[in-house]
Amino acid sequence: MKKKISPFTASSIVVANMIGTGVFTSVGFQLNAVQNSWSILLLWILGGILSLIGAFAYAELGTRFPQSGGDYIFLSRVFHPLLGFLSAWAGLIVGFSAPVSLAAIAFIKYLSPFGLQNSSWLAIAAIIGIGLVHSFTLTHSSRFQNASTIIKIAFIAVLIGLGLLLDYDGENAISFTESWKQEILTPGFAVSMVYVAFAYTGWNSAAYVSEEIENPVKNLPKILIGSTLFVSVLYVLFQVALLRNGSVADLAGKEEVTFVSYQNLLGESGAKWVSIFIAIQLLATISSYLWVGPRVTWAMAKEHALWKALAKTNGHGIPVAAVWAHVAISIVLMVTGTFEKIILYAGFVLQLMSSLTVATSLFINRKEQSTYITPFKPWLQIIFLLFNLWVLVFTLINRPVESLAGLGILAIGVVVYFFKRR
Repeated sequence: MKKKISPFTASSIVVANMIGTGVFTSVGFQLNAVQNSWSILLLWILGGILSLIGAFAYAELGTRFPQSGGDYIFLSRVFHPLLGFLSAWAGLIVGFSAPVSLAAIAFIKYLSPFGLQNSSWLAIAAIIGIGLVHSFTLTHSSRFQNASTIIKIAFIAVLIGLGLLLDYDGENAISFTESWKQEILTPGFAVSMVYVAFAYTGWNSAAYVSEEIENPVKNLPKILIGSTLFVSVLYVLFQVALLRNGSVADLAGKEEVTFVSYQNLLGESGAKWVSIFIAIQLLATISSYLWVGPRVTWAMAKEHALWKALAKTNGHGIPVAAVWAHVAISIVLMVTGTFEKIILYAGFVLQLMSSLTVATSLFINRKEQSTYITPFKPWLQIIFLLFNLWVLVFTLINRPVESLAGLGILAIGVVVYFFKRR
């Protein structure tokens, strides 16, 4: 592409990818399994550490292969084209489309105080409208992404400040007892990590558009690592704010935990404003995934004849066909799936594919090392892979339906790959 995006815009993509549906909803599902506050905070701290390790590995891979496409490029070049294809297939079907559908579901959920919670047409209109924004030039995309991400950061910072500084007199979910030592050994703790991993999804997003970034070899490591650290701090602080302003009975099993907590703290009228801004900031999440996801599909479509229709670009190099493929699939997922099930099977697939991608950084030829190398290599990658393996096994055992649905999507991808070759 002739035009490039700045490191600030690339960081906006990472932050907007990460701060989305998961952080505003996940703690409600986690409280079904673990209720000690040390356990909850440990989940989010571990999620941040693992994401940071992943960011190190992706920075190494992205500077070694500075092409848009992320997992597809890394897995295809280092391991085998089949694994690259599966990553792009998973991204098209769930990896990038599911977060868009979940953000759209949450978008109308948080408009429920205004009687719009069943307005699927409004969620569909939001997805289509943002798809249009990303169908013209990088300038249009950059302006919308930067503005919406600044609103997102300012909003969550205000929520953290209010949640930690104002006094709430009711019962809350803060419980710093010794029970965390037992909770972290339970299957529920491992399954809860899937929700956390989904909330952190996006730490690698700048690697998917590296071809569009100014001087990616120099800037990509700073963008990935800096953005991941920043969001991790926000996440941990925000969980404390949520737990501080709602009881376990108030929050457990609910998607709209942020609305519930801040309704307790600010009253009904204050909570309505919080709800409006949560809905608005989710538009930045939809935008970031509809920017990044199509680049992976486009990279795959260029090299696989069966998908060549999705490789079409406009005069500015924007992969418009891939953008609208993601728009369509996101809408289908939104109207056919439930919130928690989409999170679990999408989270399972994303965790599996990101583990495979991080593993590729262990196989880069040392004679061809990039300008950036993961600190303490290979120990950080090994820690990342072992922990993810533990989570995936426990999730498969305890949530087999959703896990097998995710594996089924990959199995269909294998069939499609060999059908394409035939």
